Amino acid sequence: MARAFTPKVVTANDLLEGDVIYLTEDDRWSRELSEAELITDEAHAQIRLLDAERQAGKIVGAYLADAIAGDEGPEPTHFREDFRRTGPSNYAHGKQETSPQPRA
Repeated sequence: MARAFTPKVVTANDLLEGDVIYLTEDDRWSRELSEAELITDEAHAQIRLLDAERQAGKIVGAYLADAIAGDEGPEPTHFREDFRRTGPSNYAHGKQETSPQPRA
């Protein structure tokens, strides 16, 4: 039996700056997961991923990440995505200076 589709967001890295970014419903890239489009339909998710992959001049490494609806927008369901959204882990800079640290 096939697994049920779980909600997703499209994520990638900004090509020039390297920051983690998320595709919004109005076709913008945002550095805030809370602004990402939460996709609940598998076919629509694949189309949105293809849309993202066509933007090779802006982004790199686009993929679908599992998410759930939160009070303030999508929330990650996996520790990797929670960690990714705070930025590089080698020292506090960029998003890490203003964002809460990942939950353990």
